[in-house]
Amino acid sequence: MYSESDLQAAVDAKVLTPEAATAFRSHIASVRAAPGADEESFRLITGFNDIFVSIAAVILLMAVGWIGASIHPALGGAFVAASAWFLAEYFTRQRRMALPSIVLVLAFSGGVFATMVGFLVEHGETIFGEDPGETVGAILIGSMALITAAATWLHWKRFMVPITVAAGTAALAATAVALVLAIIGVSTSPDLVMALVLVAGLGVFALAMWWDRSDRVRQTRRSDVAFWLHLLAAPMIAHPIFHLLGVTQGDNIGSAAAVMVVGIYVLFGLIALAIDRRALLVSALAYVLFAMTQLFREFGAVELNVALTAFVIGSALLLLSAFWQNARAVVVGFLPDNLANQLPATTRTISPIPAS
Repeated sequence: MYSESDLQAAVDAKVLTPEAATAFRSHIASVRAAPGADEESFRLITGFNDIFVSIAAVILLMAVGWIGASIHPALGGAFVAASAWFLAEYFTRQRRMALPSIVLVLAFSGGVFATMVGFLVEHGETIFGEDPGETVGAILIGSMALITAAATWLHWKRFMVPITVAAGTAALAATAVALVLAIIGVSTSPDLVMALVLVAGLGVFALAMWWDRSDRVRQTRRSDVAFWLHLLAAPMIAHPIFHLLGVTQGDNIGSAAAVMVVGIYVLFGLIALAIDRRALLVSALAYVLFAMTQLFREFGAVELNVALTAFVIGSALLLLSAFWQNARAVVVGFLPDNLANQLPATTRTISPIPAS
């Protein structure tokens, strides 16, 4: 399977002419009865060799991490990060293998963070004392997340793996939340923490839309970057909202709260249609399933509440998938032109932005 960014790379390398690439996209769109951008394609695997290499890389990284940690706690993460970078020089930079590249990015970022954690485990008490305080702890976490983000940025400049931007953004979001908690004190209510995560999630969503806006026809790597950012933003938005509604705090919720959860999920669906991204729907799925189960129980369908919930939600999502383009055309049609022209160009004719 080849992504749009691979096709654009072939055009840039003069393997394909722009006309041939356009004709190929049109052919695939006609075969699938859907515009190419609506498929929300991203490159994950090109063959079983991707899975084979990924498994081998994970085994190797676990081994070098174990060996390093046996020498010094900080060396476990350092060995993993260094090995992941070294492996990326071949499997990412030369072979352009998708799944191994994703594994190696995550291993590198995690290794950088684990290196600092290992150092604190070994020397933290000597430097900061037995009880450094919650504020100092929050500052340390924020600082480590910031260093991880900087290292991830270097990885992006070298290898340009789309998920790297999301990994670095997650580290920056953790930095921001930790620093705010350090300023106001972390002995605060969980609701405040969730509110901060929600704000950070909205920021990540805005960044994802900025990347999406730069490639409205989804034919370059920028669309892949936006995909991973949306995948990061979705749970950061969905979980705090439903937590603040009390959905995550008990086995039972009231019917009013359950109806509100369903209403919010419908709103998420409208947003997903407008921006042509499905991540919000997936991230909020568990919460709406729980809320619908409670509603069916309230109306007396105790024995079949789970089955009825699965039937209703499953049918709705399948219908939405089957008629995604039609539904999206209706939603975008209600939006002002200046807003619609900022969204992925799958329902209105525009002049494509030149790919870079």
